Amino acid sequence: MFFKIEARPEPSKAMKYFSPLVAALLMLFSGLIIFSLLGKDSIEAFYAFFIEPVNDLYGIGELFIKAAPLMLIGTGLAVGFRASIWNIGAEGQLAIGALFGGYIAIVFNDNSGFFILPLMIVAGAVGGLLWASIPAFLRTVFNANEILVSLMLNYVAILLLGLLVHGPLKDPDGYGFPQSVLFSDSALLPILMEGTRFHLGVLIAVVGVIVGWVLLQKSFTGYQIQVAGLAKNAASYAGFKYKKLIWIGLLSGGTAAGIAGVLEISGPIGQLLPTVSPGYGYAAIIVAFVGRLHPGGILLSSLLMALLYLGGESGQMNLDLPAAVTGVFQGLLLFYLLATDFLIDYRVCFSGFRKEAI
Repeated sequence: MFFKIEARPEPSKAMKYFSPLVAALLMLFSGLIIFSLLGKDSIEAFYAFFIEPVNDLYGIGELFIKAAPLMLIGTGLAVGFRASIWNIGAEGQLAIGALFGGYIAIVFNDNSGFFILPLMIVAGAVGGLLWASIPAFLRTVFNANEILVSLMLNYVAILLLGLLVHGPLKDPDGYGFPQSVLFSDSALLPILMEGTRFHLGVLIAVVGVIVGWVLLQKSFTGYQIQVAGLAKNAASYAGFKYKKLIWIGLLSGGTAAGIAGVLEISGPIGQLLPTVSPGYGYAAIIVAFVGRLHPGGILLSSLLMALLYLGGESGQMNLDLPAAVTGVFQGLLLFYLLATDFLIDYRVCFSGFRKEAI
């Protein structure tokens, strides 16, 4: 046998931070193979997918617009994930946040005032928080599995949003299309860069990342969360209340997702639609883990994931690629991350060579 796998004496700190980069490079290399299998010129397709979408100022603005909800949700989810509390319901929490915030915009559609947009953001945060409180309540009171509960609630939330947009919230002058009225200017995020769609929501998302960093890295609550994630029994022995951490973890993700929903409808969309997210709630899970559950890493990984969304759109228009190609690249990124994470705790030793960790 030319090689064997051995457990490392202790986890490799280098591989912990290096494996996301390796996973991204393997994803890009796999992209070249996929483009070839689809009958495309690999280099031309690579340029159209990964370079062309961000080769001008407008494209860079679009990159940050796509990244904003991902970094915000990813940071919120990371709070729970650090404590081994698994919120898989961000997609539904985003939809409910958009619904709550959109309702405010519709109610005040004939009014103008600086209070409308802040009120929408607060309403969206409350909506996401309330939706996340359902799995939190069921977990702490009945010990229900928060993974299954939060995941199933995604479908309920999306169907509820669709029901209301097809019904009471539908624009009466919209020719029967399932959509709300267009929001007034007071309910839209201001544009910060002329010639682009770069809006205030990007800065709000960055502030959310900073708040997440302070919570996780500089607060006693963050210390409790990290201890609970590493050793739940030790946290209980130290007197940390795990049920309280469950509420904090799930509500943090729900609040962030609800705000992200408002940023979408008050930014690129400008109204309520039956579907306000292309899957940000699920993609943010990958973003959180690629970013190593650290707010700084999440900010960077959200940009990579946003590039995959833009590349998918560019590939559909310029290369006639199927819409599913974005999901393929997201899946590859997660697959390679899980594969390379194996090398954190294990190493490959080749016979005939000096035993070195790989």
